[in-house]
Amino acid sequence: MTQRIGALRADSIRIKILVLAVLATLLPSVTTAWISYLENKSSLTAKATEELWSVSAQTARELELWTKERRSDLRVFASSYEITENIEGIARADGSGGARRRVTDYLKSVSERFVDYNELMILGPNAQVVASTADQANAVALPDDWKARLRADKFVVGAPYWDATSQRPEMSMAVPVLVAGEKVLGTIAAEVNLQVLTETLTRFAPGESGRVSLLTGDGSLIVSSDGASVDAMKLRYEPETIRAQLETDGRPVEFTDVTGEPVLGSMRRVPGLDWVVVAAIPSAEVYSQLAHVRNVTLLIVTATLILAGGLGYTLGLVIVRPLDRLTRAAAKVAAGDLDVDLSATAGGEAGYLTRVFNDMVARLRTSRLELERLSVTDPLTGLDNRRRMTEVLQNEVLRSRRLKHSFSVLMADVDHFKAYNDAHGHPAGDEVLKRVAMVLRETMRDVDSVARYGGEEFFVVMPETRARGAADLAERVRKRLALAPQAEAVTLSFGIAEFPTNGSAGDTLIRAADQALYEAKGAGRDRIVVAPTLERVKAVRE
Repeated sequence: MTQRIGALRADSIRIKILVLAVLATLLPSVTTAWISYLENKSSLTAKATEELWSVSAQTARELELWTKERRSDLRVFASSYEITENIEGIARADGSGGARRRVTDYLKSVSERFVDYNELMILGPNAQVVASTADQANAVALPDDWKARLRADKFVVGAPYWDATSQRPEMSMAVPVLVAGEKVLGTIAAEVNLQVLTETLTRFAPGESGRVSLLTGDGSLIVSSDGASVDAMKLRYEPETIRAQLETDGRPVEFTDVTGEPVLGSMRRVPGLDWVVVAAIPSAEVYSQLAHVRNVTLLIVTATLILAGGLGYTLGLVIVRPLDRLTRAAAKVAAGDLDVDLSATAGGEAGYLTRVFNDMVARLRTSRLELERLSVTDPLTGLDNRRRMTEVLQNEVLRSRRLKHSFSVLMADVDHFKAYNDAHGHPAGDEVLKRVAMVLRETMRDVDSVARYGGEEFFVVMPETRARGAADLAERVRKRLALAPQAEAVTLSFGIAEFPTNGSAGDTLIRAADQALYEAKGAGRDRIVVAPTLERVKAVRE
């Protein structure tokens, strides 16, 4: 019973979680509003999708019929007696004038009755213009392979273009002039006015501000329900966009139209032409009715947030503040800052967590100090390791370079160490390294940094020391090592380099000292060599 009462104290996490659970009952209102919003959006999308699907399909069929009508018209014109009887006579010099006049008059009479055709013309067997409704016949804008396509399909269509004279979009169409259904006498071509398609597209335009556009196969705009202009015909969709939309088989999807406006649209190919119909409604219009639902949703959410915020602020004084202190402190620890010590709270779980946290940080501080010491210390000799030596050397280079001072480095190597190991064993060799390390540490100054470079090699950084002073210190090491109690004499060879005389960078100084050490080894060992003069200081034995 006592435990149960204790668990229900005011500072218990269980009570605080219970209060938060009560606040969670506010969430259904937000969830309901959000679900309502999504359902309305789905309904509006479905409605617009159905309309766009229907519009794109109807427009494509209408354009297919329009194309068939133009094709049928041209075939009727081509089969006219005035054309078939006079086209051959035009090519003959004795009757070309009358024949051309009769054909021209016929074409003009047809052009007056059919306003879709800006210009009608007859092409002879060699594709030359032999008759035209225009005073000055224009070049026929047909594909390069139009003759082959005309023989195969008996109908050919050119690419849409903007006619600067009529200030409207046009397109060339052509059918062969046949006799007895087989013999080709020539070709009848027409410059078709595409401006008339604007009315058709406007009739099918979806929604209030939607538009229907007609594109070429490569995505260039021809005309739209908004009209046509030379600038509009320069707009184009990316081929990837068209390909991706056509793969949906007309199913409306959201994309960005040629004007850069987000739309919900449907694309379909026009049968018989390499054209694409785009029926689109701006996304803003499709979802305009969602504005009310969105406003209501925001109102509900705002009221909920105000209520939850008021309660949360009050509860935050009890719950959030101590937890926030722990969170910030944990973030500092995670970032590597262990200088954290939180004051214990009054009690409860948060107080217990604070005490545990402080104890954990204290242990981490102790462990990190030990790890840092181990990471830069050679475990056998207790000297700095190579990593620490490299850091010290680099810092000394920067300091001496800034102050324009000199310093020296010393590299020492135990002579005949491998033979000593082979003769006495590795434990004895380890003792030799420990003894050398002790002598180096006791002989060098407090400001000098002594490190085990690797194996039986040692390295010393001596700030504010010229090469001669470093050689004197090396000589003192030799003497002390000779006096140290040992079963067998152990000697060292030394190589010394000076900054900046032998190098202005750490790796350069190491190479110079190593070269000097190599010279000392080659000269008989147990001696000191200063780079680059290779000055040898003969070992003094006692």
